Amino acid sequence: AAAVAQRVEENEEMREAAEREMEELAMGPIPIQTLTSKGISAGDIKKLIEGGVHTVECLAHLSKKELCQIKGISENKVEKLQQVAWTIVPMGFTTATVIAENQQEKIMIHTGCKEVDAILEGGLEAGSITEIYGEYRCGKTQFCHTLCVTCQLPLQQGGGEGKALYIDTEGTFRPQRLHAIAERFNLNPSDVLDNVAYARAHNTDHQAQLLVAAASMMAEARFALIIVDSATSLYRSEFNGRGELSVRQVHLGRFLRQLQRLAEEFGVAIVVTNQVVAANLDGAGGMFAGPSIKAIGGNIMAHGTTTRLWFKKGRGENRMVKIISSPCLAERDAQFAIGTDGVNDCKE
Repeated sequence: AAAVAQRVEENEEMREAAEREMEELAMGPIPIQTLTSKGISAGDIKKLIEGGVHTVECLAHLSKKELCQIKGISENKVEKLQQVAWTIVPMGFTTATVIAENQQEKIMIHTGCKEVDAILEGGLEAGSITEIYGEYRCGKTQFCHTLCVTCQLPLQQGGGEGKALYIDTEGTFRPQRLHAIAERFNLNPSDVLDNVAYARAHNTDHQAQLLVAAASMMAEARFALIIVDSATSLYRSEFNGRGELSVRQVHLGRFLRQLQRLAEEFGVAIVVTNQVVAANLDGAGGMFAGPSIKAIGGNIMAHGTTTRLWFKKGRGENRMVKIISSPCLAERDAQFAIGTDGVNDCKE
């Protein structure tokens, strides 16, 4: 009887340990190192990490072709690794009820302006890509600087309780701006600067390579936001003419796909800024010509992002923002102001 009681007790302890483990895993991305308990060798895990695979989700979601490109991983091994990953990460169908519950738990990062938060129904959504396009001097970079601070606020104050990662392609990042914005939100400026990881991208390949480095940093610390300012400027200067257009679009599409993967894997909000080109250059269309500018990147960019925002200049320090496309938000516009303390409520 004592032996039976002991066995029951052991089973109970094992079940509790398994439940605890599942709860811990449900909190965020599952580190790739957990696969050692599933019979995967430490050598294979080391090769995966060197190949940029830091989580079990990433392993489950990557295609066989991409995994086969990792040095030292054969096709047979890829199949074995993915079979193990698919037992941990749900890859099948689920009900809309579960998805609705997940949506309700999503973090929304405030923008610093109540009117903009209202049209976005709470702020910028974590786990998706938000694209901001507009002419120069319409507040795109200032908006990004403000988000670098608001994403560090506690969840109760509309923040993301995480660090920010900033990829700069135009050389417009200014830490002193963060200093002023941090003081507005009663945060310690030196802590705010410590929590922003910055990288300057020098070419399109380097820009894509930085996302691999970002994945390894995000596997170790909690990040709430990734900013790419701007996503298209290097593509405009490196790829010229129609002859290189398809190569450029494929490269850009792959970059956006990598970003989307990071958003889903780590639950971060992603903001990319985009430049514009003059539309209707030939003067056709007359008074029915539509918008005078359009975003760079064509359909690849439009399909690769979740929410599109169009920024326009307003009167004085005021700027206009319009939702162009979103899976759940109506086409609405709002106004915000730019001051020394970043994005603020509109001034009359």
